[in-house]
Amino acid sequence: MSAPVRPRIAVVDYGMGNRRSVEKALERVGASAFVSRDPAALRAADGLLLPGVGAFPAAMATIRELGLDALLRECAAAGMPLFGSCMGMQLLFERSQEHGGAEGLGLLRGEVRELRAPGLKLPHIGWSEVRWRSSSRLLAGLPDPAFLYHVHSFVVHPAGEDVVLGEAEYGERFPAVVGAGNVFGAQSHPEKSSTHGLALLGNFVAICAEARAGTRVPLAS
Repeated sequence: MSAPVRPRIAVVDYGMGNRRSVEKALERVGASAFVSRDPAALRAADGLLLPGVGAFPAAMATIRELGLDALLRECAAAGMPLFGSCMGMQLLFERSQEHGGAEGLGLLRGEVRELRAPGLKLPHIGWSEVRWRSSSRLLAGLPDPAFLYHVHSFVVHPAGEDVVLGEAEYGERFPAVVGAGNVFGAQSHPEKSSTHGLALLGNFVAICAEARAGTRVPLAS
């Protein structure tokens, strides 16, 4: 019996984020992963992972300059699974207040604001307990709570609570994992989050395998 075909997942390369470590983590959990910014290669993938480290406005400026903003919206609208990690999750939303403000991809409604953590150091660096609020294919088999590794000073404020799959707390409660249709995100670094982070990525790989088999579910409007 032949081995199942590994879904091809592209780590979107716009110069920011732990691209190679994310690629290796995806390979470890069953994907055929590659790093690319080539539009044809991204469109041909079974799923996209948008990483991110740094400042939101600089990231979006580069994404727009490369024409990747329109491509990401196109792929998401077509039902391709898309996962944003750390700042990549923030980029999925409409706007951010960071450094004077910037527009995001607008795949999910809401904005990014500074984490309110009086008396605590920012950025928030370390392991956080994530408790699940909704069921999702992305969370299959994960314990409640799960423990994921975070590095961030800003958090998302979705326009609706229905996209919040899990929450963590550092000074305030914040959405730690989100999802709507075929678009997902985690404020953490799953590739640095040991067993639970790899399980999260493994579930995303399984979602991409379903999409490869022709069961894509486009993002709801």
